[in-house]
Amino acid sequence: MASVGPASYCLEVSDAPVVDVDLAKFWADPYPALARMRAEAPICFVPQLGATLLTRRDDIHACEKNVAVFSSDQPGGLMNELMGKNMMRSDGEEHRRERFVYYPAVSPRRVEATWAAQFGQLASAVLDELEAMAGSADLVPEYATALSGEALKAMTGLIQVSSRDLDAWSQAMIDGIANYNGDPDVEQRCLAAVTAIDAAIDERLPALRAEPDHSLLSVMAESGMPMDNVRANIKLTISGGQNEPRDAIAGAVWALLKHPDQLAMARSGEVSWLAVFEEYCRWIAPIGMSPRRIATGHTFGGVTFESEERVFLMFSSANHDEGHFSHPERFDVTRDTSANLTFGAGPHFCAGAAASRRLVGEVALPLLFERLGGSLAVNRSADPVRFGGWAFRGPLNLPVVWH
Repeated sequence: MASVGPASYCLEVSDAPVVDVDLAKFWADPYPALARMRAEAPICFVPQLGATLLTRRDDIHACEKNVAVFSSDQPGGLMNELMGKNMMRSDGEEHRRERFVYYPAVSPRRVEATWAAQFGQLASAVLDELEAMAGSADLVPEYATALSGEALKAMTGLIQVSSRDLDAWSQAMIDGIANYNGDPDVEQRCLAAVTAIDAAIDERLPALRAEPDHSLLSVMAESGMPMDNVRANIKLTISGGQNEPRDAIAGAVWALLKHPDQLAMARSGEVSWLAVFEEYCRWIAPIGMSPRRIATGHTFGGVTFESEERVFLMFSSANHDEGHFSHPERFDVTRDTSANLTFGAGPHFCAGAAASRRLVGEVALPLLFERLGGSLAVNRSADPVRFGGWAFRGPLNLPVVWH
C-alpha cells in the first residue's frame, strides 16, 4: 500500500488564525496549548497537524451534530486507508444501518445481561495473578492492559488471542490513525496489526458460525453484514475498546492515589466509583480528538471552512472548557461532569460507552481497591509515572506497591 501521509487527503484549509505547536511538547502534555487556543483562538489552523482545531465545548457540541458539513465520511482518511471503512467513518443511513446491527451487542441492556458478570469474573482472575506478584507491579500492563484486553476478547469474540496481542494491535492502530506526519514505520506497524486481526477473525469465524453467541463478531456475521464491514468494525472496536478502558483504569487509579482524600470518598461511598470514572475521563480524556472532513464550504464562529479540509474536534479541550468546568485542571470527583464530551455527541456518540462505564467505573476500580486495600501506593523508588499522547492519552507506566 502506498503511503497515506497527511498531504494525500488535506487539500484545503480554513481562514482560521494559525497557531503553531511543538509536536513533542504537545504529545507530552497538550493541555497548556489547548488552554491558550480556547482563550485566544478557539478555532485555529495548526500547520504541524495539517488541520483546523475546534477547542471550545459548545462549538464542538454543535458542529459534531452537523454531519452535513462536519462529516465523518473520510474516503482518504487514515482510518479508512489503514483499517477499512467502519461505522465511525460513515454518516446518515449508512451509519445507522451498521450501528443498528452493532449496537445490540454492547447496549446497556446487553452489558447488564451478559457482559457485567463476565467483567467481574475477569477482573477477579486478573487480580489473582496481580496479588501473586509479591507486593509490587506496574499496573498498566499487569492490571489495566490485562483486564481491558480480556474483556475485549470476550466482547469481540476473538477469545483465542492473548490480551497482550490485542493491546499491541490496538496501540499500533491508534498510532497509525494518528500518524499525521506520515511516519512509514508507524504505518507499517499498523498494517501488520490489521493483517493479524484479519487472520484472527478468519480463525474464529467457523466456530462462531457453528455456535453463535452475543459477541460482536458473531452478531455482525450472523446479520449478513458484508465481511469487509465486519472486519473494519472489529478493528474499530479493538482500536478504541482496548486503549480507552486501559488508560482510564490506570489513569483513574493514579489520580486517586495522588488524591487520597478523594479515594477515601470513593471507598466510603460518599461518591460513586462511576463518578470517579467520569471525572477522570473529563480531566484526562483517553480519546482526546475526533477528525472530521468538511463536506461543503461553511462558515462557523467567524471562520470560513473550505470543502474537503480536515477538522479536529478536540474533546480533551472541550472537557477543560472554563465556561462549563470551574478550575478544569483540578481532579475533583464531586464536580458535575454532565457537560463532558468524553464519548462525543450526536449520531456518533460512542456505542461502547455503557461497556466502558461498567468495566472501569463499576468493576475495575472498586475491585482493585477492595482486594489490595488501603495500602496501595505509587512506588516512589521506581521510574516516575509518565503520560503521553494528545489524540489518545494515558499513563505509560504506573508502578505501585502494596502490603
